[in-house]
Amino acid sequence: MGNNSSNTGGGMGLGTILFLIFLVLKLTNYIDWSWWWVTAPLWITAILYIVIVTIFINFIQRRRRRR
Repeated sequence: MGNNSSNTGGGMGLGTILFLIFLVLKLTNYIDWSWWWVTAPLWITAILYIVIVTIFINFIQRRRRRR
C-alpha cells in the first residue's frame, strides 16, 4: 500500500501574508498608511501575475508563428 497523498500547493503567498500584517497594523492604529498601501501587496501581486502570464502567452504565440 502506497502513500497516495497529494499536495496541491494552496497556502498563502508572500503578498497575502504582507497584506494581513499591514491590515492588522492599520486596524490597531500602529501605522497611519493609506488603504492603497495597505492593500498594495494584493494588487502588486495580481499585476505581476498578469504581466508574467502575458509574456508567457506572447512567447508561445511567437513560437507557433515560426513553425
